[in-house]
Amino acid sequence: MPDDLDRRIIHGLQCAPRVSFRRLGEVLGVSEQTVARRYAALRRDGVLRVVGLGNPSAHGQVEWIARLRCRPDAVDPLARSLARRPEVAYVAVASGGSEIICVIRSPDGTGHDELLRQLPRAGAVLDVNVDLVVRTFGDLGSAPWTGPDASLTPEQVRRLTADRPVPADPPQPPGAEDLPLLRALAEDGRATHTRLAELTGWSKPRVARRLEALEAAGSLSYDVDTLPERLGYRLNATLWLQVDLPLLHAAGERIGGHHECAFAAAISGRHNLMAVVICRDTPDFYRYLTTRLAGVAGVRGYEISVRAHRLKQSASLIHHGRLVHPGLA
Repeated sequence: MPDDLDRRIIHGLQCAPRVSFRRLGEVLGVSEQTVARRYAALRRDGVLRVVGLGNPSAHGQVEWIARLRCRPDAVDPLARSLARRPEVAYVAVASGGSEIICVIRSPDGTGHDELLRQLPRAGAVLDVNVDLVVRTFGDLGSAPWTGPDASLTPEQVRRLTADRPVPADPPQPPGAEDLPLLRALAEDGRATHTRLAELTGWSKPRVARRLEALEAAGSLSYDVDTLPERLGYRLNATLWLQVDLPLLHAAGERIGGHHECAFAAAISGRHNLMAVVICRDTPDFYRYLTTRLAGVAGVRGYEISVRAHRLKQSASLIHHGRLVHPGLA
């Protein structure tokens, strides 16, 4: 089980995914070698990974949240089939094994219809609900879930994020010449300049320039994908909320800022706000619902989908040699 130092390292990387081990060690008050050794162990054990991500709007794409209610015997085969699709960025099985939740990417607000038409008929899929992601809350590419045990002080967070560039708005898409660099970052978002130069055939100065340019253009960010279960947080639930429209933005910002929240977005449909929350166990989840969520003004109804297991998250920037947009952080 990761200890307090491991948790602080994870929190530091969530704040600054490509921060140097030396800088992170200075902020945490430990040696560069200690941080590097701990990070290598966490990555080897599958507790976390850092991946390069793209901004969907920079690629002219939007995202859809699909809920598929299925016969229990058909859930796993269908979920695995969806996970193999490049346009599907996230797949999880929820609600006692009878529901699939997935994120579908499509250009210009269209394209998901083709995928949905290909879903098995013959009664395997009992019901389908698809909503457009209208707005996400929080910084793109950041990993907002830190859990209540995250122990960096506001001053430590400030020191780690002070030099972070402000992305362009609207974001600019990367060029075809950036494909080798993006492919490498999709595999390892913390690859060194030396390693990226080896993988791309570029010089280290060129790697540094393109990284800076892509980040500043808003077309490249990073995600720290963690396994909360390894950190002692075993309950993952999606909340489908009905929020009074005048209070929707404020509610999204507030819920998105909760330590328990990993993702929050305004969506179309009967439920106009969704949130993914991660808690230690059922009593901890009940505490969240009756205290933190209950204190958010405007929430007048909700449904809960408890995740059974996840099949796919943070899809690569690259699929078979072409640019695609990655999914949910």
